[in-house]
Amino acid sequence: MLVGATVRRIVTGQAGQHATRPLRAQCFTSSSTVMASMPPAGGPQPSPAGVPESRGKYDLVSQLLAAKEASGKTFTQISKELGLTNAFTAQLFHNQAQLKSGREELLRKACPALTDELIAAMKRAPMRGYDPSILKEPHIYRMTEAVTHYGESIKAIMNEEVGDGIMSAIDMYATVDVIKGKQGENRLVITLNGKVSHISTRS
Repeated sequence: MLVGATVRRIVTGQAGQHATRPLRAQCFTSSSTVMASMPPAGGPQPSPAGVPESRGKYDLVSQLLAAKEASGKTFTQISKELGLTNAFTAQLFHNQAQLKSGREELLRKACPALTDELIAAMKRAPMRGYDPSILKEPHIYRMTEAVTHYGESIKAIMNEEVGDGIMSAIDMYATVDVIKGKQGENRLVITLNGKVSHISTRS
């Protein structure tokens, strides 16, 4: 897992250049399926304006993912059409990120099954969150374990390089790629590129 710290402000998941081969959709299957099959944490969430009250986040995400599947495209393929990273694009379809103005037509072209109603819902600030039970999903559990296992060392290196602070998860973009190992095996590369926010000293 690669964690990059930068002082550049990139808040909309702008796609960068990568030498690695983009991750195919199959690698998203487990997390996508789990997120689409579970209601959001904390009970029903308020429906975005323009979406009937009978629907919640669960139903919205189900419809967004259905429209994506109808396109026959992977998250990575759609992300290239939008000019965003594949992880941010997947977040849009899981209602974990907001669709910014100016990309509506690109998204409609990429996924014709998205209705005006769904596009409008994607443009509203989402109620971000997750059902804690997804941590039982093996891949998600292992990623969480990897971050916590390396956490103290990552923090120590950051402190040595840039001082006391934290890596932002707001001013950050993520990419998911697959590379080939020395024996031809698939290896996952997750890059988190976030701004370092320094701890304020108040006198």
